[in-house]
Amino acid sequence: MKATHVYSLLALAAGAFAIPQSANAQDVVYDSETVSVTEFTCDPKTHYSCNWRDNWFIQIGAGINQPFVERTLTGKDPSHAVDRKKMTATYNFGFGRWFSPYLGFRFNVLGGALHWDTPTVEQPHNGWSRGKHINVNAELMWDMFNTFGGVNSDRVFSIIPFVGIGGDYMWDMRDASGQHVPAATNIYRHKSGKLKNASWTLPVTAGLQFRFRLCEYVDFFAEARASFYGDNWNNVAHGDAIEGNVAVIGGFNFNIGGRGWKEYNECESLAQIAALNNEVNALRGQVLAADQTIAGLQSQLPCPEQKVVTKNCTNAPLMTTVRFKIDSAEISPEEEVNVYNMAEWLKDNPKENVTIVGYADKDTGTSEYNMQLSKERAEAVADQLVNKYGISKDRLTVKYDGSDVQPYTTNDWNRIVIFTQPE
Repeated sequence: MKATHVYSLLALAAGAFAIPQSANAQDVVYDSETVSVTEFTCDPKTHYSCNWRDNWFIQIGAGINQPFVERTLTGKDPSHAVDRKKMTATYNFGFGRWFSPYLGFRFNVLGGALHWDTPTVEQPHNGWSRGKHINVNAELMWDMFNTFGGVNSDRVFSIIPFVGIGGDYMWDMRDASGQHVPAATNIYRHKSGKLKNASWTLPVTAGLQFRFRLCEYVDFFAEARASFYGDNWNNVAHGDAIEGNVAVIGGFNFNIGGRGWKEYNECESLAQIAALNNEVNALRGQVLAADQTIAGLQSQLPCPEQKVVTKNCTNAPLMTTVRFKIDSAEISPEEEVNVYNMAEWLKDNPKENVTIVGYADKDTGTSEYNMQLSKERAEAVADQLVNKYGISKDRLTVKYDGSDVQPYTTNDWNRIVIFTQPE
């Protein structure tokens, strides 16, 4: 149910107080507005959002890698295998952003030297080869623990699978002497007839990152990744059509602007809405009782009918309130409609002024902290009325009671700003 439905109910209750009652000794008039409660449903799903400046990160790391290419062009088994003697260092830099608690992206750069051994029939003892490469990827990341275990920005350990696609450039491919291209090279430059010593390829990458939170702004990570290339990656077309490079990397993530998510769940307001409906019904009962008492007293007066002058306050929703999230003085989108309603009332009643009173709940924070927080809440509402809706600052009085005064018995309801009329 939209917030305007609630305030329609409240306006009806408030309007009942302003109904003029007129009667004389011979004719008692009684009237009352009927309050109806609208049925409503809500979205039980919790939604998350953040400022565009938050949840960015920079990644710096280093590790080892080994290419999986043709091991031989002789009659021996040409299959790929791990060779610890051919492992080399690789270096990593990346940056990206988590655009939801579950999914993020990063641009990742890896590079370094590569070693492999591919002897041929003509040169069975001269297969040692080396090259330099740089790999740039755009990668999609998935936070498994937030998906299956609930969103928690302070979680110490997370497992993050990722996939990506990019480009890889390998150059300066030489044999052991450093003077010639590797013995197994069999791909030629276009039109020149010379053997190539560099290559461009488009690899596909997949892997797992294990992330350990150190503090709000720094994580340690360790990740295993594999990149898959076409057969021409090392300029040797032979054997398997797919070649690969496996790397293990460790390093640090530096979180820019902190990390965290604002939560919004429409159903959190159900209890408050139900309570407000009960308040409306209770007020209606009081109005009915007051009407009956007034009518009874008027019937006993032996005086002529007098005209009752009432204060004309069109659409006077002074029971409008603005609720805040815990430890926040920011007006949420769903509460802005209440500030708008108050602005419209002030425009309809140009001679009326209001007092804006801020509060904080007593179960959170110290009394001094809550006093400052309630001041910021009241000033935020006043600022929006003045700067967004053009209400004169002279018509507004800002007060704040911190957690020293609790308008409601339910603790969470006291994170609030209440409008009243000056006496």
